[in-house]
Amino acid sequence: MTCAAQQFADTAQDPPVRGFLHQPAPGNGDALVLAHGAGSNSQAPLLIAVANAFCEAGFTVLRCNLPYRQDRPQGPPRPGDAARDREGLRNAIRVMRTMAPGRLFLGGHSYGGRQSSMLLAEDPHLADGLLLLSYPLHPPRKPDQLRIKHLPDLHVPALFVHGTRDPFGSTEEFQQALALIPAKTLLLEVQNAGHDLDIRKKAVPEEGALATRILSAFRTLFGELAV
Repeated sequence: MTCAAQQFADTAQDPPVRGFLHQPAPGNGDALVLAHGAGSNSQAPLLIAVANAFCEAGFTVLRCNLPYRQDRPQGPPRPGDAARDREGLRNAIRVMRTMAPGRLFLGGHSYGGRQSSMLLAEDPHLADGLLLLSYPLHPPRKPDQLRIKHLPDLHVPALFVHGTRDPFGSTEEFQQALALIPAKTLLLEVQNAGHDLDIRKKAVPEEGALATRILSAFRTLFGELAV
């Protein structure tokens, strides 16, 4: 499988769609849109590794910069950014539909994954499933501030990838939260990983190995891909 990642921009959309596009040759017809975490961008090593693994499996993959990151190269999103960031994801889905005729999946790391899940809770027909890396279940040390209100409205399958040292949620808390989702879910635990799924630490698999595990769990949930 030959994969290449190139800068991508579609400024006809509002908000624009910008990021990096991985195009397999040949492809399986399926597509994946990945969004970054609150303090990051589409060049995050974890997103690159996951995009490469999925592209090698035949996916067309877009690592997109959310609208707030397009506006500001540094810093976290502001409280008023979330709705526009979800609209940016909607536009990214629209663009990817023109490139891949098969299934389309949406997700990302932390904030990007949360906004993806909220978008599909609002409109489940936009995509066929979710890939959520380190979903921020609650702020660190604030387990009473759960971000689960929209989960009962999620009607698409979702793969959650969770580090066992993540202060944004424990394994037990995730198990309880996933029980609220009426669709099929799968929880992939990464032992000794924190919220960033830090693959630089010796106790955690390197980027490629972790991405391969994520792809394997994804296939378990969604079925083997027809190439």
